[in-house]
Amino acid sequence: MFRRQGEGHLVTTVSTSGLKIVPTQALYAATKNAVRTLLEGLRQESTDGVLRTTAVSPGYVRTELVDSMDMAPEVRAEVQRNMAELGIDPDAVARAVAFAVEQPRDVEIGEIVVRPTRQG
Repeated sequence: MFRRQGEGHLVTTVSTSGLKIVPTQALYAATKNAVRTLLEGLRQESTDGVLRTTAVSPGYVRTELVDSMDMAPEVRAEVQRNMAELGIDPDAVARAVAFAVEQPRDVEIGEIVVRPTRQG
């Protein structure tokens, strides 16, 4: 589709969980790194300037994501506590995505990490 249009920008959400692997999240981290690897492969296959790729790795963001995840109650409680204490507003992630997308066609922001300043 992007080739037909002559340009495109593929932005995907990865996660800081793929950058800092913690116990109980190995499989989740592996899937996030698979997405990162896929994007890098697509980028290398499209050095003609048609496709730009950006992987956004948010840290704790105040969302309801944890409510839909299957996890032990104590893990859920810890994640909810961290999100309440540390989570940044989703608008911060949106601004980072807008920054990447608004760049000129000859500029690619390949990876962005957006996390709370207090996140370990």
